[in-house]
Amino acid sequence: MKAAGRLEGKVAIVTGAASGIGKQTAILFAKEGAKLALADIDQDGLKELTESISKAGGAAICKKTDVGDEDDVKALISLALDTFLQVDILVNNAGITGDISQLEAQDGDVWHQVYNVNVMGAVYATKHIVQHLQTRKCGAIVNISSVAGIRAGAGGNAYSASKAALINFTQTAAADLGGFNIRVNAVCPGLIETGMTKPIFDFAREAGKAHKLGSRCELKRYGLPEEIAWAVLFLASDEASYITGQALPVDGGNTASLNLPGMKV
Repeated sequence: MKAAGRLEGKVAIVTGAASGIGKQTAILFAKEGAKLALADIDQDGLKELTESISKAGGAAICKKTDVGDEDDVKALISLALDTFLQVDILVNNAGITGDISQLEAQDGDVWHQVYNVNVMGAVYATKHIVQHLQTRKCGAIVNISSVAGIRAGAGGNAYSASKAALINFTQTAAADLGGFNIRVNAVCPGLIETGMTKPIFDFAREAGKAHKLGSRCELKRYGLPEEIAWAVLFLASDEASYITGQALPVDGGNTASLNLPGMKV
C-alpha cells in the first residue's frame, strides 16, 4: 500500500470500522500512512478489513469491541498502546440508530442503548486515551455525529438526541483539552449510503423512489462513505491544526438552508 503521507508516523484508533464510514476512514488512513487499531462488534468484517490493509502493506490490528462497555473500550486502548506504543488519533465512529417509533410508543431501554453506544462509547474512548495524549501534548479526536444532531427530521428521537449530545461533548471536551494541544471535532454526515441507512435506501428503491434519495439537499444527491472519510482525514491531520470544538456538516448543503417541504422545485 503506497502511503500519500498525510498521516505518516501516526497511529489511529477507529471504532465501528467493519463497514460504512468507519471502513472507508480506515482504508483512507492506511493509504495516508497511519498505523491502525480497528474496533467493531462485527468480528468477521473487522478481520477481513484488517487482513486487506495488511496485505496491501499497511499496519493494522483489530479487536472485537462493544463501545458501550467501558471495560471493552479500555482493553482496546491498552491493546493499541501495547502494540504501537503511541496513539495520535481517535475516531469515534461506532453508532446505532435505535428505532423511529412514535414518541408515545418508544421504549426507554432503546434510548439507553442508543445513548450508551452513540454517546458513552465516545466518552469511554476519550476518557481512556486522554491521559496518554495529555502526556504527549498532542492528538486529534474526531467524533462522527450527524445532521440529525443539528436539526430535526434526519432520524428518530433517540438517535437525534444522542447525536446532539455528541456534538456538545465534542465542544466541552475541546474546551477541556485545548491547553494540551489536543483537538476535538465532529463530522456530521447527511444522508450517506451505509449499512445503517440500508433500510431507507431499500425502501426507496423498492417503491420506485430511488431518484428522490438525497434530493432535498443542495447538491441533489446522497453521499458516499468515502466522502465522509475525506473530511475525517482533514480534521485528524495536521492540516487542521488550528481547528477544534467544531461540528462540520458534510451533507451536500442540507443544513445550509431551511429546506422546508414545498419551498423548492
